[in-house]
Amino acid sequence: MRKLAYLALMSLLLCLSSSAQERATKDVSLGYSYIRANPATSNSPDFNIHGGTASVALNPKSWFGIIGDFSGYHMDRFDSSLGTYLFGPRLYLPSYRRVTPFAEGLFGVAHATGGTGFSVPGSRNSFAMATGGGLDIAATKHMSLRLGEVDYLLTDFREVPTAGRKVQDNLRVSTGFRFRF
Repeated sequence: MRKLAYLALMSLLLCLSSSAQERATKDVSLGYSYIRANPATSNSPDFNIHGGTASVALNPKSWFGIIGDFSGYHMDRFDSSLGTYLFGPRLYLPSYRRVTPFAEGLFGVAHATGGTGFSVPGSRNSFAMATGGGLDIAATKHMSLRLGEVDYLLTDFREVPTAGRKVQDNLRVSTGFRFRF
């Protein structure tokens, strides 16, 4: 009986040891991104911004990743640009067949340059935060289609001196490809 208990304990420890040695993976994603911008001042209408997004991730566990997300947008109508530089955790939820859902909370900086007519004149930086999630569909072992990613994107640009401290509540939708290494 003692040998059986010893054998069971050793088997359990070996299983725990092998699961602790899960190999970290890396991935890169590239894609198209759209923002429905919502200025904080009441007299400014919502507007659309189109651009691109890229992210890099280190996934120490199959269910957890550390993300760097970089996006750039340009709006010809106002000769304006917006860039976001966000970092934070991503949780990969249990996948079903080839579909992997994820949720994320990213924090960082937004940089806007505005021409005439844009609510952020000149060049400014602000706090930025994105929370949301999406779906990846595996096409091959190393490539997935990012079917969609939807985020609430908060930026904190002071739009006009009389507006006080108001944040911009924006919607960000992205799609693209994810490459795993």
